[in-house]
Order: sequence, then structure tokens, then C-alpha cells
Amino acid sequence: MPRLTPDILLQAYAAGIFPMAESADDPELFWVEPKLRGIIPLDAFHVPRRLRRVVRNGGFDVRCDTAFAEVMRGCAEASDKRPNTWINDEILRLYGALFASGNAHSVECWREGDLVGGLYGVSLGAAFFGESMFSRVTDASKVALVHLVARLRLGGYRLLDTQFLTPHLARFGGIEVPRAQYRRLLAEALRYRAGFPAGLPGAAGAGAAGGDAAGAAAGVGALAALQSSTVMS
Repeated sequence: MPRLTPDILLQAYAAGIFPMAESADDPELFWVEPKLRGIIPLDAFHVPRRLRRVVRNGGFDVRCDTAFAEVMRGCAEASDKRPNTWINDEILRLYGALFASGNAHSVECWREGDLVGGLYGVSLGAAFFGESMFSRVTDASKVALVHLVARLRLGGYRLLDTQFLTPHLARFGGIEVPRAQYRRLLAEALRYRAGFPAGLPGAAGAGAAGGDAAGAAAGVGALAALQSSTVMS
């Protein structure tokens, strides 16, 4: 594959394909277009009861776009559940450039000054393409997902693409759709322009409280955004 540019990468996303590597050590990339595409319908996002309590009670300082590269490196870490990763140096370069241009975002969970989990993805039109997530402590990536969906709903997004469906994502309302249906959903989402909110209603100024109080205020803001915002279809 010729050396990719950020513009070519965005064109690929608009066409419904995305790149991956065989492993972190493989410098080559290949294009992927699943026959069945994983998505989370934003108007059907489900927060399990226990996780809702975790989000509401705080415990994490949730930030956006303050440590994009660190989130990517966290997603690239090997673990017992994920011994191999598809995030190589070329992926790091390309998505770092998308972040610099405002076309990629991260949601980060911090605790006592340490990055303990998060996720990142690509934003184009009113579609958000979730790329990867990681956790170093229990529930960190799940809390990041709740905060992501709250921002997508608030910002007017119409499509959350998860690439593939896993049992983990299915618990949040994730489904699979055939390729042709996904292309229609993508084309519709690309007709609009959404905005990725840095903050959430109710969480403004919460940082001054510090600690768990700030995390709880942000969690309440996320849950409120999920209840009050409307997804157009």
C-alpha cells in the first residue's frame, strides 16, 4: 500500500473502509470493509444499572482531547485479553495527524493524575468511528464510552461505528448491520456536520471542586445528556 496521508484516510472512512495492521511490528497496512458492520444506535444506547451508579458516583476525572497520543499508546498495549495489537507506528502517525486537524478525538479517564483508561476515534460529518479503547482499572473504558455517547448525542452525531461487534459492545446496545445498510447510514450521516463537545451540561465548573465531586458532577452531566438529547434519523 502506498504511504497514506490523512486526507486519503478520511476519504477511506467516507467510503466505508478503514486500515489495520497485522501486528504492531508489521509496518504494512491493509483495508478492511466488514460484511457485517458493528454500530451502536445512539438512540438505543444502554447503560447497565451498575455502571450507571459508577458513572453517577464519580471516581474518574473524565477529560477529552488532553492526551490523545497517550490514549493511542494505551490502546496499543498488550494485555492478557488482547496479547496482540493492530496499532503500529503508521497508525500512530496517521491518527495523530487526524487529531491535529480536529478529525479525531479522545475520551480519557484519569485517577490521581494517572491515565487509567479511555478511547479514541475519528469524526467526519455526523459520524464517529470508534477505533479502540483500553482500561488499566475496572470500568475505565466503560465510563469513557458513556461519556463519548453523551457527547455524540449532544453534538448532533447520527452514527457511531464500532467496526465490529463484540459481546462487550452488545451489552451497550451494539448491533451488526449488513454492508449495504451501513453504507446508507454512513451516507446519511455524512450529509450533516456535528460538533464534538469538550464539556457537558452540569459539569461546567465542576473541576474547581476537585476529586470525586468533580467526577460525580461530570457523571451526572453525562447521564443527563443521554436522557435529554435527541438523535435525529
